[in-house]
Formats: sequence, structure tokens, C-alpha cells
Amino acid sequence: MLKEDFIRSVISEDIGRGDLFQRVSESISSSAYILAKSDGVLAGVEYLKPLSKMFDIDFKWNFKDGEKFLKGDKLLIINGDSKDILSLERSILNIILHATSIATLTNSYIEKLKSYKTKLLDTRKTRPLLREFEKYAVRCGGGINHRMGLDDALMLKDTHLETIENLELFMKEAREKIPFTSNIEIECETLEMAKKAMKCGADIIMCDNMGVNQIKEVVLFRNQNFPTVLIEASGNITIENIERIASTGVDAISTGALIHQSKWIDLSMKIESIKI
Repeated sequence: MLKEDFIRSVISEDIGRGDLFQRVSESISSSAYILAKSDGVLAGVEYLKPLSKMFDIDFKWNFKDGEKFLKGDKLLIINGDSKDILSLERSILNIILHATSIATLTNSYIEKLKSYKTKLLDTRKTRPLLREFEKYAVRCGGGINHRMGLDDALMLKDTHLETIENLELFMKEAREKIPFTSNIEIECETLEMAKKAMKCGADIIMCDNMGVNQIKEVVLFRNQNFPTVLIEASGNITIENIERIASTGVDAISTGALIHQSKWIDLSMKIESIKI
């Protein structure tokens, strides 16, 4: 969905047939700001840019997407018609809060991986119709997107594997039917399954819910036999165990927690002055 269309949908949801306050108030040239009441990593700037074109308001950002801010910082200065600012207040805050909270949590995981080459990935566990927006927020926090959808890589999870009788034959046929540039990733729960997947030609092996020692064995086998295969760890990833998993030598760690476990930080809008 285009950012402009996304913004229109967000505003329509909140304003509906019209802000009732606008019926009983007069337009006043006003100034407002978004105040950070907790530390965080900003996200949402790119999605709010179209607003200044749709309404008679001007945005002055003090931070860019992906930049860290501290409690007490003014993230955004807004100048314009008081009616527009007040009508858009909740929509603006919701967009910044949602994206910034995801970016902030993502960055806390990134901090744990500073000493490793392991990449941090999100998943497809996103809210319906918000995937592009939420994955954008992950990027702002320093993470990397996994698949955007079923059409950009072939991933064989345990449910898919249950329907495949001959994995080697399936892989050969798949190579003839999917785009040349598309990777094939296979979810594996054991070392033996990982070995089989590599021998069948997988580009990426996902170590699903494996223990640290199991993952080390998969990485060692890969290093000795299939050095070009990428190893991804996933399942029950937490801020407490992510360093131990990274220490196994995996190329990437994926977790849906970056999105579905993020808690909204504290931001608010304040009217700073009324220009008479």
C-alpha cells in the first residue's frame, strides 16, 4: 500500500464523517510538538511526510528515522491550522508510537548482537494489512526484513514438509519453477534433517527451536561440507538468550517478538503556543 493511501485510511478511520470539534471551533494559527516521555529510537517519519501536503500544516523533525532520542526531547514541531492539528493528533501519535515502539525494541536486540556478525531478522508475524509498515519500523531499529510474503522466497516449514514425499525430487522440480533469483529455505528441527536439507540443495537452513549445542552441530556440518549455505536460528528467541544463540556462528536470527512483543513507549502532543 502506498504511504499516501495508508495515511488516508488512518485518518478516515479516526475522523469518520468529520471531527465534531471543528463544527464548534474557529481556526487559529497554532504550534504543537511531540514530547518524548521515555527514551527510544524514532520511526514513522517517512509515513507522516504526506500529511503536510494533504493539510495546511508544516512538520519540522528534530530527529530522523532510526535515530535515538531521550526522555524530554521534542521529536516533532508542528505548525498550522489548530483545527487540522487537533483532528490529526491521535493519528499522528498512533503512527509514531506504533513504529517507534517496534524500532526501539528491535534496537535493544541489535545492541546485544554488536559483538557478532549475526543479522537480526523479523518474521511474517505481523498485524493484518500492517506488514509493510511494521517491517519498515524494524528497519528503522536496525533489523533486516525476512520475507515480505510468500512470493519472494520459497520456505518449506514443517507443515509443507508433511506434504512432500521425496524432498530431493521436490527440490529439483522447484528449481525449474520458481524464479532464478529466489532462495529456498528449509525449516529443520534436528541435525539429521538439516544435513538432509543441505544435501538436497537448500540455500538456507532454519534451525527451528533447536538448543545451542544442536545449532553448533548444524553450523559445524555446514562449515565442513556446505560453506555457502546460510544458517538461520528461530523459535523462542529472547533478549536474554540471543547472544548465546549468536555465539554458535549462525548467519541470522529471526524473531517475531520484534513486532508482536513491542510495548508502546510514552509520547504525547502538546500545544506550545497560539499565534495571535
